[in-house]
Amino acid sequence: MLTDHDLGALMRAQHADPFSILGPHTEAGGVRITALFAAAHKVLAVDRKSGEVLGELARHEGTDVFSLVLADTASFPDYRLEVHWQDLQAGVSTLEDPYRFPFVLQEMDIWLLAEGTHLRPYECLGAHPTQMCGIDGTSFAVWAPNAKRVSVVGSFNGWDGRRHPMRLRRECGVWEIFIPHVSKGDLYKFEIWNARDAITTKADPFAFSAQLRPDTASVVCGLLPRLPMGSDRVRANGLQQPLSIYEVHLGSWRKADGWRWLNYRELADTLVPYAREMGFTHLELLPVSEHPFDGSWGYQPLGLFAPTSRFGTPEDFKYFVDAAHAAGLGVILDWVPAHFPSDAHGLAEFDGTHLYEYADPKEGFHQDWNTLIYNFGRTEVRNFLVSNALYWLERFGVDGLRVDAVASMLYRDYSRAAGQWIPNKHGGRENLEAIEFLRRMNHVVGTERPGAITLAEESTAFPGVSRPPSPDLQSGGLGFHYKWNMGWMHDTLQYASMDGVHRKYHQNQLTFGLMYAFTENFVLPLSHDEVVHGKASLLGKMSGDEWQKFANLRALYGFMWAYPGKKLLFMGCELAQPTEWADGAQLPWHLEQQAPHQGVQRLVRDLNRVYRAFPALHEQDVQPEGFEWIAHDDSAQSVIAFQRRAKDGRVVVVVCNFTPVPRPGYRIGVPVAGAWREIINTDNGVYGGSSLSSGARSTEPVAAHHLGQSLVITLPPLACLVLIPGEE
Repeated sequence: MLTDHDLGALMRAQHADPFSILGPHTEAGGVRITALFAAAHKVLAVDRKSGEVLGELARHEGTDVFSLVLADTASFPDYRLEVHWQDLQAGVSTLEDPYRFPFVLQEMDIWLLAEGTHLRPYECLGAHPTQMCGIDGTSFAVWAPNAKRVSVVGSFNGWDGRRHPMRLRRECGVWEIFIPHVSKGDLYKFEIWNARDAITTKADPFAFSAQLRPDTASVVCGLLPRLPMGSDRVRANGLQQPLSIYEVHLGSWRKADGWRWLNYRELADTLVPYAREMGFTHLELLPVSEHPFDGSWGYQPLGLFAPTSRFGTPEDFKYFVDAAHAAGLGVILDWVPAHFPSDAHGLAEFDGTHLYEYADPKEGFHQDWNTLIYNFGRTEVRNFLVSNALYWLERFGVDGLRVDAVASMLYRDYSRAAGQWIPNKHGGRENLEAIEFLRRMNHVVGTERPGAITLAEESTAFPGVSRPPSPDLQSGGLGFHYKWNMGWMHDTLQYASMDGVHRKYHQNQLTFGLMYAFTENFVLPLSHDEVVHGKASLLGKMSGDEWQKFANLRALYGFMWAYPGKKLLFMGCELAQPTEWADGAQLPWHLEQQAPHQGVQRLVRDLNRVYRAFPALHEQDVQPEGFEWIAHDDSAQSVIAFQRRAKDGRVVVVVCNFTPVPRPGYRIGVPVAGAWREIINTDNGVYGGSSLSSGARSTEPVAAHHLGQSLVITLPPLACLVLIPGEE
């Protein structure tokens, strides 16, 4: 029998076990069917096959709870509920009863979730359109172990938390329910009576789609199938291959009609062919996970499993990735496991406790970004993040993940004053839990998705970032494939910003990087971070008058593409954008029609093509055998020269003059006798330079720079030359 306590708890949405009351239950003399429908006038139980009315459910006085006892039966009837609404316009609805369906989670899923070892928890948690007992609907499951009650609320139940309270699977702290009739496109959230006796409404941490801000509901969306990784993509991501990455913020690369975001499909038709024509090998997208604030550029994500709805649906995003692959371009996503925002609908205090984040703000609050930090010591949280990495790689087929702000994860005292951080168990500053997480993430990616790559934005001297961990993941490197070379970036940009007359005193800023160039597998990044927040554009950083600024930038690009390491350039930098990047506006595409900007764009395109065409410039990017100095000590004239070498011994010689003074008759040693020719001269007139040729012809048997053969050439001003042996 239903008690007043049960009825009151159901009406307040505070019943600890709604499945014990709602739906069909045997009792003495028959089967009781109980349902809760606010705003219902009458509820009938109808036989599903014959349509015969089995009986009318009686309303319990003062409540919205209806029940019917079917006497003289011990088996559950196959029934539906026919609901007559008080609102005549709403009419009559024939509904399946969600409380007559069995468990959602399988036993194996439960135990893997409880252990925190489920590689793909997104396959059972979240919202999944499916069939149960032959009925179409959606299964819902959410981890909230400390909640007192969780309900699914949405567009299908009037956002009423009393309609669909969930069942708790105590073994793993997951709440679940199958709701018939709910289908793709329906909006939903989880209403949680939390550990602090407050009622909160949260978006689904595992939602595959979400509403466009400022709305915050999750959207029921089917899970895309797993995609195999093609052998061409595995090969293209390898250490011996050319990686030239075009970093893009999708919202401001280009806008339709000058104001509207391009959607994923429009970007597939515009961005992809542009990047291919420019010779890049990969696109790197600033975070596309759903995020509430445009101005975060995606770096404060809340919907880790949902491609942002700003640009379309998950299917649209997959179309974009497929289009990139069809054009021979890889896709790398910025991925943010370092922190998350504290918006009320997100992960913060999800079930009334610090479920996803550290409880102590000395561990769990990022002072730089006013965000929260994942509790890397909790197995379920690590599992959530690792599975998210697999999700993007497997379900959308992206080539890799660039992991943001790794340095902030590695150190407990990152951006914290003395006394504002908690040492690790050994008394040190390293975040041992975060280190374990990164090793595990990279291990799982490496074993489950061979050929995919991970790249670390890591700005400290932490050892072994791109080296493998030990087999037990307790020591060794972090396991990334590549690390951003932030030291090279800072030194090189600082040098390029100096007036030419002072550079002779700072030659070491160009040469010091070779002391550590092969300690990691490096990417040379000129990223979005270098052209915002008052730092000026790359062109704006260059020294000298207008002609010298462009020449300096061209020389910088020539030096970068010839230097050991993979390449990354932020959008707009190929146009020599004179102003800082503005995320609210599109790139200044009119610059394509202006000669000096047009020349820089052409240079970047040609550098990419030369970089890809000559193995000496990429095949041994991460090996010392691929580099040798020719001249590094001519600081008086600010000249450097080096050779790059392919595995088969073929060479490329690079000579840079970082002063605005041409230097005729410069003798440079070369490793191969015979004719030599230019393949890149950043001072070429087609790039906006002075058209001063090096005049490279044939070698002379005169020793120079420890080499037995040498060339006498002209060094153009503020220019980088790339020379190869061979006839014109």
